[in-house]
Amino acid sequence: MTVPIIIFSIVLVITSLALALSILLHKGRGGGLSDLFGGGISSSLGGSSIAERNLDRLTIIIGVVWLASIVALNLLYKLGG
Repeated sequence: MTVPIIIFSIVLVITSLALALSILLHKGRGGGLSDLFGGGISSSLGGSSIAERNLDRLTIIIGVVWLASIVALNLLYKLGG
């Protein structure tokens, strides 16, 4: 295993965990997995829409990095062996 493969593998594991966590943190729209963790209880916090938008942006960024690391790993494996 080369150093870039190890680095992208570590990035893939970290972003996979972060992506799963950020998806679970989203506000439930009803009857989903977030209801298991208390997401079904409606709470009116001030500025929750701004927090939700920031969480959406963070989730998209993590998803793009996750996808890029998968593509990079695929290319490294094809070129390397």
